[in-house]
Amino acid sequence: MTNFAPSVPVEFPRTLGALLASGYVARTVKQELQANLLARLRAGEPSLPGIVGFQDTVIPQVERSLLAGHDIVLLGERGQGKTRLIRTLTNLLDEWIPVVEGCEINDDPTEPICSGCRRLLAEKGDELPVTFRHRSMRFGEKLATPDTSVADLIGDVDPVKVAEGRSLGDPETVHYGLVPRTNRGIFAMNELPDLAERIQVALLNVLEERDIQVRGYNLRLPLDLLVVASANPEDYTNRGRIITPLKDRFGAEIRTHYPLDLDDEIDLIRQEAQIQAVIPDHMLDIVARFTNEVRGSSSVDQRSGISARFAIACTEALSGAALRRAAITGEKEPVARVGDLMGVVPTLRGKVEFDVSEEGREQELLVHLARRASAESWRQLLGGNDIRPVLTALVEWFDAGNTLQTGDDTPGETLLGELGQFEGLGRLMQAVEPELAESPGLAASCVEFAIEGLWLTRRIDKDAVDGVIRYGAS
Repeated sequence: MTNFAPSVPVEFPRTLGALLASGYVARTVKQELQANLLARLRAGEPSLPGIVGFQDTVIPQVERSLLAGHDIVLLGERGQGKTRLIRTLTNLLDEWIPVVEGCEINDDPTEPICSGCRRLLAEKGDELPVTFRHRSMRFGEKLATPDTSVADLIGDVDPVKVAEGRSLGDPETVHYGLVPRTNRGIFAMNELPDLAERIQVALLNVLEERDIQVRGYNLRLPLDLLVVASANPEDYTNRGRIITPLKDRFGAEIRTHYPLDLDDEIDLIRQEAQIQAVIPDHMLDIVARFTNEVRGSSSVDQRSGISARFAIACTEALSGAALRRAAITGEKEPVARVGDLMGVVPTLRGKVEFDVSEEGREQELLVHLARRASAESWRQLLGGNDIRPVLTALVEWFDAGNTLQTGDDTPGETLLGELGQFEGLGRLMQAVEPELAESPGLAASCVEFAIEGLWLTRRIDKDAVDGVIRYGAS
């Protein structure tokens, strides 16, 4: 979904008569979604491109619901991609639809529903002015907040229109809210249970009878909408803040989830993270495992969830650490290293809700989980028998009395210079980063990863003082 619409093509009809002559046949939003979704499925194209980790679980349920013509509520903890999924639905709408020019609620020129457009149609007939609306502009979204009112969603009397001389009984004195202004589109309500119960009641007719009521007006507008809502499962229960009649009006209730596979987590990071440095594949593997460790920790309040933004923010912070080191040391290519992770951990505390019993130990717990993730990644990448001789040679190098210094301000070339002509470096890099082009920064990242793993498995020693890390024999 874009934030602005492209210009209407000049060849499009500009009057009702020209529109009808072009062969236009009106169809509802749900008919559009169904037809376009079926076309994608038949062509073997992804129905919701850009949605990662839901291919075999959530997306098939969404597809069935759209084909059934159901309004949808997505249930899931924070950061599971609910809003992203909802916004992606607009790609299944027709690219352009005709609307009555100047209409606030996007009336279909062939069958307008507001009194103003019906009057214009009676006056002008085939000369009724027509324009077109792009699908990117057919999406309305509201975050449920305590100050949300019925007027915001549905509408209210417009005092300016009354002051202009219209009577209070005139339907054209109504100022339409977000829902009718999204007519012939998709309306999304985020965090639905946070909407006050008296405001939830205002949505009952929208979901069932497909019309709206504004104060005491004898006003019936048969709206054409797909309504999609998001909610936290804990709130969307009888104990939560959702009225039962509103729950009953949604045709489909779909549970979302965090990525189930490590590869999906990594793909999501690659897609969403804004990075300016080189983040090697082994570092992405560590970040994904770190995120999963936090999600599975008994010290974390799992009811609040661990957002996908945790992994994204961690990766972006690693990029920032690499950029900082390159600026300080003059490295040509900024490359993230495993040692950067410890400096990043403190910035992630705000994204995790810890159990009350762990108060004061938050950073210590995250550091522990980050080290577990690093050790697991090390075992996965360097635990095979074929690389064992290289690791043994590294241990022997330290046992011979050598030490290796690294840290936030240590450039890759300096680290490699301390190691010297190490014969197994090529094999080590091939095992850790077989896909990336070799460079001093990447080689240093691979060496630091291998040595950190040797320390985590207690085969060498490590001292860290004021950001300077020194590895040596145990």
